[in-house]
Amino acid sequence: MIAIIDYGVGNLFSVEKAFAALGAEAKITNNPAEIKAAEKLVLPGVGAFGDCMKNLEDSGLIPLLKEEVAAGKPLLGICVGLQILFDGSEESPAAKGLGLIPGQVKRIQAKGLKVPHMGWNRLHIAEPRQVQDLFAGLEQDKEYVYFVHSYYAVPADKKVITATTNYGGEVTAAVQCGNIFAAQFHPEKSGDVGLHIIDNFCKGRIL
Repeated sequence: MIAIIDYGVGNLFSVEKAFAALGAEAKITNNPAEIKAAEKLVLPGVGAFGDCMKNLEDSGLIPLLKEEVAAGKPLLGICVGLQILFDGSEESPAAKGLGLIPGQVKRIQAKGLKVPHMGWNRLHIAEPRQVQDLFAGLEQDKEYVYFVHSYYAVPADKKVITATTNYGGEVTAAVQCGNIFAAQFHPEKSGDVGLHIIDNFCKGRIL
C-alpha cells in the first residue's frame, strides 16, 4: 500500500485518482499505523509554505515521516510537498522546513512573465540520469508537464536536481536525494507523461 499523507492540505483526491488509474493501491491517511505499514509515501502540498508546515506540525506526523524516510522508505513530494522537504522558503521566512534535503526555496524571478508560473512547460531531464529514475522511458526535452507555483527549490547540492524547466531562467522541476523523490510540477495533472512518472515511482523503475 502507498500512503498519501493527509495533513489538511493538497489535492489529495486527484493524487489518489492518478494512482488508482494505474492500478496501484494508494490510500489517503493520517493514521500513523497505516503510514508505518505502507511500502511508499506520497507528500502532496498546495498553498503557502508556512501554512503547509504548520498543518504538518499540528498533525504530529513529522517525527514519523522523518523516521520512515531515514529507514529507507521511498517518498514522493508533489508541488509544495517538494518545497517543504528543504530547510526553508522566502515565502515564509519564519517557518522551518523538514530539512530532509539541504537548500532553500526562492521566489521565481522571471522578468516579463507572469508569476505564478501556471501551465504546461517542457522538462529538461538532468544528466547523468539517476539509477532509480522517475523519468525512465521519457525522452529528453520532449515531455511537457503541468506547473502551478511561484517558488522553486535551490538545493545546496545541485546534483540532487533531476529535472529543470525554463521560465525566465532555469527552474528546478524535480529532485532526488536517495529514497526521496519530488516534483515541483503536478504529475497527477500532467496527462500520460504524469501517469508514467507516477508509475515509475510505484514500480521503483531503474535505468
